[in-house]
Amino acid sequence: MKTIQGVGVSAGIAIGAVRVLDTADHAVERRVVDDPKAEVERFRAARDAAVAQLKQLRDKTAAEFGEGKAELFDTHQLMLQDPDYVESIEDLISQSKVNAEYAVNSTAEQFAAMFAAMDNSYMQARAADVKDVSRRVINVLEGKRGGVADEDGGESHIILAEDLAPSETVQLDRAKVLGFVTAKGSANSHTAILARTMGLPAIIGIGDAFSPDDDGHTAVIDGTSGLVFVDPDEETLAEYRGKKARYEEHLRLLQELKGKPTETKSGQKVRLYANIGRPSDVAAVLANDAEGIGLFRSEFLYLESEDYPTEEFQFQAYKEVAQKMGDRLVVIRTLDIGADKQVGYFNLEHEANPALGYRAIRICLTRPEIFKVQLRALLRASVYGNIAIMLPMITSVQEVRDAKQILEEVKNELRGEHIDFNEHIQVGIMIETPASVIMADELAAEVDFFSIGTNDLTQYTLACDRQNPNLGRFADTHSPAVLRMIKMATEAAHRHGIWCGICGELGADLTLTDKFLEIGLDELSVSPTSVLPLRNAIRNH
Repeated sequence: MKTIQGVGVSAGIAIGAVRVLDTADHAVERRVVDDPKAEVERFRAARDAAVAQLKQLRDKTAAEFGEGKAELFDTHQLMLQDPDYVESIEDLISQSKVNAEYAVNSTAEQFAAMFAAMDNSYMQARAADVKDVSRRVINVLEGKRGGVADEDGGESHIILAEDLAPSETVQLDRAKVLGFVTAKGSANSHTAILARTMGLPAIIGIGDAFSPDDDGHTAVIDGTSGLVFVDPDEETLAEYRGKKARYEEHLRLLQELKGKPTETKSGQKVRLYANIGRPSDVAAVLANDAEGIGLFRSEFLYLESEDYPTEEFQFQAYKEVAQKMGDRLVVIRTLDIGADKQVGYFNLEHEANPALGYRAIRICLTRPEIFKVQLRALLRASVYGNIAIMLPMITSVQEVRDAKQILEEVKNELRGEHIDFNEHIQVGIMIETPASVIMADELAAEVDFFSIGTNDLTQYTLACDRQNPNLGRFADTHSPAVLRMIKMATEAAHRHGIWCGICGELGADLTLTDKFLEIGLDELSVSPTSVLPLRNAIRNH
């Protein structure tokens, strides 16, 4: 038996024969061409054919998984039509007189390296996307079919591959594919996201343990632990068959919790909300029966744009989410750029310690022209649902008052323009600094709710940089100091008659659910897939 440790990115257990896919990038030959103009036209024709393929793939994805997941292939089409990308390829063909395949591959490597070098994990994961779309163009140029759909025949199997592109993943035959394991990959990639959407156990990052010789062998994969067993012994097989049966029964029971109240056996109620990063995530919120959205990370609208998103663009995004959620509360956090979330067009200066630097509310208060655009969009969208505004990284009462003053200015502008908005829109703050906990009583008098961001609160309370992998043993999210901070903030909120919740990752930690109920938190906002397991834990308390 061979045991391999990877990174689990999609929960579940699969047991079956291994099928090795040859999906690795192959060397692209560089050739000199006699007619660069004709070669440019050849590239353009291949690019157009690839776009047409992506349109078909988009329709297939929308039909099977919903419009939200299909947006990925809208993005891929835009990548192929990006002026910088196209110009780079055509200039390389024209100036160096090289073949189109080589020019596309070289440009893909250049753009992928640029994405991979970014500080933001979401943007790093886009390196795989630019390689995916470029490989599709190269396949057209070489007369090959794109994707792996035609390779998935035969008996049910576990796929083992060097890597899988999002377009390859979505074409997998779910009736035959039990799960997949890749040598490369990122937990933030669209491939990982699609695996979770498709309900396929998936493991990435096994590295050098990848071996084509495993083709045809029996394997067990655990998408939670990231463990892979090739040629498992009878004891391991029996153990994981039992785990698989229990996991599937657990999923079935969780589905029965949909529509049931989130309250303990003694009647203590907790509002159970979900966190999202973009409008397409609402489908997962509704599918997992969340009672609202406790954190809409609006900065993703900025991270995924090449320039400052306009008021109209933001308005449409917020409106879409509000309408889909109906009467359910949608808490939208204002721009939280800075620290580990860098956006090039903001032209932020390099900082030695960005976590303690120019970020979030500090940017909004010193660049009100940006802040006002977002506030106008939020207020305009507020008439289409139940929107609340949340301010991040608050450390003082004055910051809240300054933000509210800008909000009032925007309200007056809209009144003057006879544009409707919710005059009584809730305004809350994130509690994620020790200063905000210490000043919680004074802050509670200024706002309608608190939402505790446990990731940053842990970082600042314990003086442990959350981006530093060497501090894992010291950044204890269960620290009594952090839990006491949460308790202090909650008690201050209740003294002033406002609600207090958690929107950080700690909210989904089932080992702390009892503690949070004891503290008296009113709301927990977690990833959509964590909603039903957390509801189960609360109902059994």
